[in-house]
Amino acid sequence: MTPDDVRHAAQWLAEELRARPEDVVDYDRTAQGLRWSVWRTLEHVLDDLVVDALQVAGRVRDAYLPLSGPQGQELVHCDRASGAEGMAASLEACGELLAAALQVRPATARAYHPYGETDPAGYAALGVLEVVVHGWDVLSALDDEVADLPEDLCAGVLSRLFPGSPTELGTAQEVLLWQTGRGELPGRGRLSRWRPSPEVR
Repeated sequence: MTPDDVRHAAQWLAEELRARPEDVVDYDRTAQGLRWSVWRTLEHVLDDLVVDALQVAGRVRDAYLPLSGPQGQELVHCDRASGAEGMAASLEACGELLAAALQVRPATARAYHPYGETDPAGYAALGVLEVVVHGWDVLSALDDEVADLPEDLCAGVLSRLFPGSPTELGTAQEVLLWQTGRGELPGRGRLSRWRPSPEVR
């Protein structure tokens, strides 16, 4: 996947949040299928985008960079008082940061990931995965119904991170939700454990 895919994902979720201002929906409610609140889930996405950008920028190949917030917490938090617009703007900025880091690295660059050393395309796919899957968790909770995801991004993530997916059993969104333990497919129950495969192929 590409830096523009990361931008597309971040902008998609940002616009979805702008369409759901806090005087209409509750960002403190629990995200779909998670223990975190909607707001906390979105902060997790911000943190992943920034940490991935730093990992790519540092080209560290043996471990994650030794960075953490206070008391070992995540690096990135968004001022709760900034509301949906503040979170949307932060998503766009963090997505752009990862996209920019990816854009200046050649395809031959490598960086550590616990599921396998990967390349810029792999880190792009990992960033998109975080945004669209947690975007589904968030929007499904805010709307009390199953959210629609960008099919092109779902298909790209499946191709890069979940090779061999049973794409004949559903839409790209349906298959991605199954691959990430969020849904079922015909003849295949919900997965209790899952992991992406970002290693270079």
